[in-house]
This record gives sequence, structure tokens and C-alpha cells, in this order.
Amino acid sequence: MLAKVKKNILISTAAAGILYLGFTIYADINEVVRALTYFNWMLFPLLLILSFLNYFSRFLKWDYYLRILDVNIKRIDSFFIFMSGLVMSVTPGKMGELLKAYLVKQVAGTPVSKTAPIIFVERITDFVSLVLIAVAGAYAFDYGKTIVIAVGFFFLIILLIISSKKVSFSIISVLEKNKFLKKHVEKMHQVYDSAYNLLRPRPLFLMTGLSLLSWFFECLGYYLILLNFGTGLSLLWSAFSYAFATIVGAISMLPGGLGVTEGSLTFFLIQKKFTNEIAVASTFIIRIVTLWFAVFVGVISVTIYQRRFGKINTMQIPLNIQENDNASI
Repeated sequence: MLAKVKKNILISTAAAGILYLGFTIYADINEVVRALTYFNWMLFPLLLILSFLNYFSRFLKWDYYLRILDVNIKRIDSFFIFMSGLVMSVTPGKMGELLKAYLVKQVAGTPVSKTAPIIFVERITDFVSLVLIAVAGAYAFDYGKTIVIAVGFFFLIILLIISSKKVSFSIISVLEKNKFLKKHVEKMHQVYDSAYNLLRPRPLFLMTGLSLLSWFFECLGYYLILLNFGTGLSLLWSAFSYAFATIVGAISMLPGGLGVTEGSLTFFLIQKKFTNEIAVASTFIIRIVTLWFAVFVGVISVTIYQRRFGKINTMQIPLNIQENDNASI
């Protein structure tokens, strides 16, 4: 499995390298380098701390969900499992983080079908919080309302469907007519039961609030970067542009939103009449301290996990919730 993960990371890193090279050529490499030299790199550790606070607060959400589902696992084990999932940040929509459900099975023996919905619910609360941030900016700056509202409406529909057992059971009954899916009816019901419990009003409200806090840490980091470059842009504008870029990057389903997120962040600054080199340099820095730092933390955590529990020996991580009792992940 690790060989496959390393391959995916290398491919994403190579793609990012080509992409970033294109950005620097567009902005003029010498000017971008000069802009980076003007940046106060003493600020860099603080930016990493803010990003880690994002990961840690999201871990608290993950652990809270495990407790709701009565998964018997030590918090220290839960912590390293969550942080190991960050290595999959460069998968489309971060759905590679289903790795966490397999690691929970390896440690606690909990069926994947019971815990996999946590990853789905994590994405919902992440999107809801990002949409709330983006909506505030969209109306304050009169930009991007259609996209933000459309994304928000999509997730509202999902929440309404999951909260209605009648509608959800009707959908499952339709799926049961498929010969292949019919064999997995029990697991589909278990998946739904987990999702329903995780998205009840109280957990949804509390974890959306925690998600707002976690993403604010990264928005604050972006604001500090822009402030350091002397842009004079407000915290609200920084939070809006970062949240908006993160949303469009996620819905593009490209690994880590590569290209789309960077392009959006750069475009926003150029639209504000800032130079290309400042736009590109600030984008590079925020992506290093968020996306690529997450991958780095994930690699370290996977290493620690394997020292504690042995090698993760499944050859690949399926992006679905079907279980094979003979699989060992």
C-alpha cells in the first residue's frame, strides 16, 4: 500500500512542480524569487502552527464522531490514524482518507462500513463551514454568489435526504434491485445508520462550528501572508478568497485541487491589481504550509503508525466501503 501511496504522492508532486513552474514563468521567475526574498520567513513557523491547529481541530471532530459510533479506540491511536489520513490530501476530494476507516479496523476491529461514513460527514461539515465563510464574502464583495449558493444548496439537499429515513430507505430499496448491490444491503443500512447518527442536529451544529474554527486558522494564515506582502487586504477578503478557492478546488475533483485552487487564489489577487509575482508568491507559500505540509505530517504519522501497529500491508486502498474479511488494512 505504501508503495502505491508514495507513487501517488510523487505523481502529484511532479504535477505540482510542472504547474508551479508554469506559474513562475507566467509571472517571471526572477520577479517571483525577488518577491519571495521580501517575505519575512520568520513568519513561516507561525503559518505551520496555524495549519497544524487546523489539522488538530479536525482530529477533534474525527474523534468525536468515533465516540458517537461507540468505536472503542484509544485517543492516541485515534490521533495517529487521523494524522495518517493526511497523507491522502492529494487524492480527489480527499476521499483517499478512507484509509482512516481501514486503519481503525486494523486497530479496533470495527467494520469499515461503520466508520467510512465519518469521512463523508467530515467533508460535508468542511464544505458547510467553507460555504458559510464564502457566503459572507460573496455578499460583502458581490462576487461568486452563484457558485457558493449552488454548492451550499447541493449539500443542503444531501443533509435533507440523510435526515429523512423514509427517503433514504426508499433509495436503498431501489439500489437493492441491482444484483451486485443486493449482496451488500446489510452494509448499506449500516453505512446509512452511521451517517444518520453523525448528522443529527446536535452533532451537525457542534461539528460545523468546530469546522469553522479549523478553517479559520488557515484563512488567518493566508491573511498574514498577504499582510506581510503589504497588500492591505482585510481578514474577511482573505478568508473569502481562500474559502472560495478551496471550494472550487475540491469540486473540481483534481488531486488536492491542484491547478484550480492555485489559479483561483492567483486570479483573485491579480483582479485586485497586485503584481503577478506577489500573487504567485503568496499562492505558493499558502499551498506549501497547508496542502504540502499536510502531506508531510501524514507521511510522518504513517511511519509512526507502522512502528506501533506493524505495516499497512494492503496493496491498494479502494475508494469504496465494501469490505473483504480477508483484507488486512
